[in-house]
Amino acid sequence: MPSLGPGFPSRRSGPRRTAVLAVGALIGALSLAAVPSTATAAAKLDNPYVGAKAYVNPDWSAKAAAEPGGSAVSNQPTFVWLDRIAAIQGTADARGLKAHLDAAKAQGANLVQLVIYDLPGRDCAALASNGELGPDELAKYQSDYIDPIATILADPAYASLRIVNLIEPDSLPNIVTNAGGTAGSTTQCATMKANGNYEKGVGYALHKLGALPNAYNYIDAGHHGWLGWDSNLTPAAQEFKTAATSNGATVNDVTGFIVNTANYSATKEPYVKVTDTVNGQTVRQSKWIDWNQYNDESSYAQGLRTALVGQGFDSGIGMLIDTSRNGWGGSARPTGPGPTTSVDAYVDGGRIDRRIHAGNWCNQSGAGLGERPATAPETGVDAYVWAKPPGESDGASQLVDNDEGKGFDRMCDPTYTGNGRNGNNLTGALPNSPLAGHWFSAQFRQLLANANPPVSGSGGGGGDTTAPTVPGGLAVGSTTSSSVALSWSASTDNTAVTGYDVYRDGTKVGSATTTSYTDSGLSASTTYKYTVSAKDAAGNASAQSTAVSATTKASGGGGTSGLKAQYKNNDSSAGDNQVKPGLQLVNSGSTAVDLSKVTVRYWFTGESSSAGYQTFCDWAQLGCSTVKLSTGALSAARTGADHYLEVGFSAGSLAPGAASGDLQLRMAKSDWSNFDESDDYSRGTNTSYADSVKVTVYVAGALVWGTEP
Repeated sequence: MPSLGPGFPSRRSGPRRTAVLAVGALIGALSLAAVPSTATAAAKLDNPYVGAKAYVNPDWSAKAAAEPGGSAVSNQPTFVWLDRIAAIQGTADARGLKAHLDAAKAQGANLVQLVIYDLPGRDCAALASNGELGPDELAKYQSDYIDPIATILADPAYASLRIVNLIEPDSLPNIVTNAGGTAGSTTQCATMKANGNYEKGVGYALHKLGALPNAYNYIDAGHHGWLGWDSNLTPAAQEFKTAATSNGATVNDVTGFIVNTANYSATKEPYVKVTDTVNGQTVRQSKWIDWNQYNDESSYAQGLRTALVGQGFDSGIGMLIDTSRNGWGGSARPTGPGPTTSVDAYVDGGRIDRRIHAGNWCNQSGAGLGERPATAPETGVDAYVWAKPPGESDGASQLVDNDEGKGFDRMCDPTYTGNGRNGNNLTGALPNSPLAGHWFSAQFRQLLANANPPVSGSGGGGGDTTAPTVPGGLAVGSTTSSSVALSWSASTDNTAVTGYDVYRDGTKVGSATTTSYTDSGLSASTTYKYTVSAKDAAGNASAQSTAVSATTKASGGGGTSGLKAQYKNNDSSAGDNQVKPGLQLVNSGSTAVDLSKVTVRYWFTGESSSAGYQTFCDWAQLGCSTVKLSTGALSAARTGADHYLEVGFSAGSLAPGAASGDLQLRMAKSDWSNFDESDDYSRGTNTSYADSVKVTVYVAGALVWGTEP
């Protein structure tokens, strides 16, 4: 790994250091969700977005609708940014907090989304979004900013509203990467790290707002191009834990975390995976990825979530992803992988994030609207949201005098040739941009034109608002121990049906352009419920079809041996230099099993095609002398695995009803570099033994338990 990190400087990015959630059943656009028949304050929900109708900010909506084609998205819910004390009461250009809450009730909404954003010394690495409070004005932040917000939200008149608070964008990530020792460091960030006022301020906000029964706090957690390196991820999780236990706060005041706030990183990169290789070289060594462990926000959210649980946050925490400006549609959007002439050609040709450099964050040229706000779009993700209202500027392209405390950052100047923080590249910023938070018409029109999924009518006038018909005849075809085949009748539309989304137990699991789909990676002997929804090019989606149930077959090989694998995690860190699975075999059959014929495979990603591995048996009830360990590489990477740890036995017999007992195993790379276990197929978070179908068992080479990746 190179010793010099990318040095991303600011709100939207940061440098690499140099040294399952229960998902709600309601999916779809938040603006289309139904309001419950009764809405009263109650026990806090696991996911506040389930069953919610989110508030549409009339101030933003009017500006969006006034743009050509803007009415196609002006009904989308966006966050309200309380970016200074004056915003609480309202300004000449925007209504205050109480007026927003009253407007939400008038709309019949039951969820309001707020950005809490006025820390002392705010945005210590980005001049464009500096705040009004000095580095030492913590007391004023508490008494003049947080306390008045909490007082308004505590009014019984608003008890029926779910309040989602996005807590202080960029602050804690800046402490992790920009407070000393890196190319992106600033004296301002070093000051905030030394005085602790970011942690104290965030802790106070969490404690004060978390005490409200209808409030849900999500801490900003940067994005993959800021904290995705293994040397940043765990320190970031530790920093978040510090803040969440400061100034009266506890981890119970945290509902979850949000990634990609006001940034442009793709939610998912369909054509480039960090596990890909080109001519034997990992794509992680490309200039764009630069050895990062992640290259999109979905995978980063999942990896960070695992690290956070490892730090003591509740295992049910949910993630939010800001998809407001990361669609990257238009003619420049790739339609497949890049050429395989080199890792750089492959990555640059296939990545949908078309920025010049991942460190560019201000008013990016070529960006487009991303996925529309949606509830529980994937496991562990509470919602896709529009945290940054499309059309609101990231910063001015030239110096503008103002009374909002906002400075001029050269990263918003399209003529600036950059610095070490963005690889000395052009900034990719749009010209003639106004102050941060001010309406930027040219940007909004570009976002509409480059939206993905596309927005019909973005060129002006009308727009298709007719949804396709509901798919009929959903039926289950063949099933295996790990897959279910589905088929249905075609939908119709006033223009054209472009595809279908498939939902398993209420969560979207895939899409198809035909009327069939095979859902794989399932657990054996398990019943699942499926529905299908049709969609068109304008982003209109039908209601979901009538549900059907499907039950997978027993585990591979027929399960005739009665053997099964149990697993526990002996190391909570997903980013250190060792993997420590605990394994044991259980014979639930009626005959003894000859262990010399048994092998067990634990599947993982090695992060390096050239790495060698060391294996260790630390303790085994059977005796480590009888345990044989080796590693194997797959000829082609699979989801969550390009290698496996294989466990065999030199002798022994396992009687009916007996267990092998604890096998405490350990594995390290030959160079002792770190693993990224967050996406490993066989890894779980349970710390006591439980059946694991992702750990496979073989007798004489035949699969008898589990599902391979």
